[in-house]
Amino acid sequence: MTDRTGLDALDVALLAALEDHPRAGDLELSRVTGVARGTVSARLQRLADSGVVTGYGPQVDVGAAGLGVQAFVTLEIAQGAIDDVRRDLEAIPAVLEAHATTGQGDVLCRVAAGSHEELQQVLVDLNRSPAVVRSTSVVALSELVPWRTRPLLEHGAAPGAGRSGMPGAGRRS
Repeated sequence: MTDRTGLDALDVALLAALEDHPRAGDLELSRVTGVARGTVSARLQRLADSGVVTGYGPQVDVGAAGLGVQAFVTLEIAQGAIDDVRRDLEAIPAVLEAHATTGQGDVLCRVAAGSHEELQQVLVDLNRSPAVVRSTSVVALSELVPWRTRPLLEHGAAPGAGRSGMPGAGRRS
């Protein structure tokens, strides 16, 4: 298998350990992965410096936080208006994420609201942007596969150094 991710098995084991034990410090991660604490610290610093790890904050379930109505909205925007639409989308708190896309639409947004009425207002707000020519929305009924990275990283990781390549390393015990 080729190294597509730029990560080796130890990097993936550390990321898995962080996922399984999000409050663990370097010493606990060292114990879980079976590598030296200094190695853990250096690897985590490298992962952060390279942008692979983007934060250590809590993962928030917006549904549990009272914002259980979610939708995906495709926006068709005026030619060359990507910066304008970015600014307008950033100003709408209900926009969880937005991606420039290929295909019929130009931007795909994920939005959340507390009710269908609130969702309707979010859709109105999106369409108020002068950059938006047309929008199409699809309401999410349930989450079938939550956001995840572990299977992809484990599949593409290069064989690594240390004991992390051993079966079970970085996994819950």
